[in-house]
Amino acid sequence: MRELIAERAAKELAPYSIINLGIGIPTLVADYIDDDLHILHTENGMLGVTSVDEEHIDPLVVNAGKLPVGEAIAASYFSSADSFAMIRGGHIDVAILGALQIDSSGKIANWAIPGRDIIGVGGAMDLLEGAKKIIITTSHTSNDGSPKIVDKCTFPITSQRVAEIIITELAVFNWKGGRYELTELMGDATLEEVKSKTTANYSINEGLLLEGEKV
Repeated sequence: MRELIAERAAKELAPYSIINLGIGIPTLVADYIDDDLHILHTENGMLGVTSVDEEHIDPLVVNAGKLPVGEAIAASYFSSADSFAMIRGGHIDVAILGALQIDSSGKIANWAIPGRDIIGVGGAMDLLEGAKKIIITTSHTSNDGSPKIVDKCTFPITSQRVAEIIITELAVFNWKGGRYELTELMGDATLEEVKSKTTANYSINEGLLLEGEKV
């Protein structure tokens, strides 16, 4: 499931983009891009991240989630302050982030669950405000089966910024005309399955509507 989502997200990346990958599913996108066409950025201070060679791991070369990464040809290092200056200055073309919830207004919650300890906000707030395009990659539901794409976030939101694209193992949603539009079904998913696992308000692309199908 995670690989399916990551592979689909990679198809959204234009050549020569500078891309920041969040923790979790987003990190897998590195396996589906061409290092000659895409440049990966990490907020702890590296430009030119690539997939790690398991036989030659350098414990000092890590991403923002402290996971080992590889160095692409011509990779560069700099301070975390410079890295965040790149983000805040609008120099990141795409940020691919995970999410706990996404709501009908396009807001995401991905840094806190009240009463539970999780990794924290990291650079998500800065990326949501500074990146030119936001892609959310996430499972369609939580471990308990509750929807992640909801009418209104119940967890603390990360930013007022709208996420342009949501990719799950069931569907792809694009933000159009002030709401999300279901534009693609993933794998063997059906419109009815997506509807049953989504409480957010969304429209459906006409190309997905089959004659006589109830949605």
